[in-house]
Amino acid sequence: MRRILFWLWAFSLALPPVAFAAPRVVVDVPPVHSLVSAVMAGVGRPLLLISGGRSPHDYALRPSDAQALADADVIIWVGEGLDGMLAKPIASLGASARVLELQQVPGMELLPQRRAGVWSEQAAAAPPLHETGGSINPHLWLDPANARRIVAATAILLEAADPANAGRYRANAAAVEQRIAALRGVLERQLAPVRQQPFIVFHDAYEYFDRAFGLRAVGALSIDPEQPPGARRLLALRRLVQARGAVCVFSEPQFPSPLLAAITDGTSVRHGVLDPLGAALPPGPDLWFALMHALADHVTSCLTPQGGR
Repeated sequence: MRRILFWLWAFSLALPPVAFAAPRVVVDVPPVHSLVSAVMAGVGRPLLLISGGRSPHDYALRPSDAQALADADVIIWVGEGLDGMLAKPIASLGASARVLELQQVPGMELLPQRRAGVWSEQAAAAPPLHETGGSINPHLWLDPANARRIVAATAILLEAADPANAGRYRANAAAVEQRIAALRGVLERQLAPVRQQPFIVFHDAYEYFDRAFGLRAVGALSIDPEQPPGARRLLALRRLVQARGAVCVFSEPQFPSPLLAAITDGTSVRHGVLDPLGAALPPGPDLWFALMHALADHVTSCLTPQGGR
C-alpha cells in the first residue's frame, strides 16, 4: 500500500498544474482591449469587438459580435458616449455577464465634450465633468491616470469572475500600472517643448491627452465625426489659424477629411494625423503603450518649429 501511495504521489508531481478555464471576456475598442489583455496575461485573451479601422461612432453589430456578447462571462466597454449602440445588445444578449462600463467607474476622470469650432482659452481648459455637467467626452483611455483606473477596475472585476486566478490578475495589474506611470514620465519630457504651440484637431478626441500633458488645442472641425463642418465654421477656423498662429491641423485615419485644405491652403500650417484608437497597431497588451507613443511622436513632429527635433 505504501508503495502504491508513493507512486501515486510521485506521478502527481509529474503532472502539469491544473489550468483553470479563463473567463470569456469581450471588450469594445482596441485601447481598452489592450489594457484588459495586459491584466489577463498568462490566463486568457479577451475578444476585441470593434477592431481595426472600424469606428465605434458608426459601429453596427454583426452576428458574430452578437454571439460573442451572448457567450461572454465579462463585458468591458467605455459606455454610451462612445458606442451607445452597444447598450441594448449588452443589456439583452449579455444579461448573464458581469458588465463593466468605464464611464461609470468610481473615480474615473470624465471631461465634458467641447463644442466644435473655435475654443476660448476657458473652454480649452474646461474643468472635469463632475464640476460642470453636460455630455461626456468618451475618449477617457488617453489619460494615463484613467488608464490606471481601467486596469484597477478590470482586475477587481476579473478577480470576482475568476477567483482561481485572482493572484495573477492582481500581479499583472500592479505591473501594468507601474509601466503606465513610467510611460507618463517619458511622454511628459518629450512633449514639454511643444506645450505652448496651438493646434486644431479634426474632432475633440484628444481632450484627455491634451489635459494630461498640458497641450494647447484651440479648436476642432467637428463635434460629430460623421457630420462635416459647414462653411461658416471652416471660415472661423481659418481665421483662428491666422489669429492664434496655429502650427498644425490634425486629421484622423478613420475620417480622412479633404476639408483640411480649406483651412491650411495659403498658410504655413502643417498637417498631421492622430489616431485615438490605434487602428493600424496589432491588438494586444502593448497596443495602448504604442498608441500613446505614436500620439506623442506625431504631436511633437508636427508642432516642433521647422519640423525639427
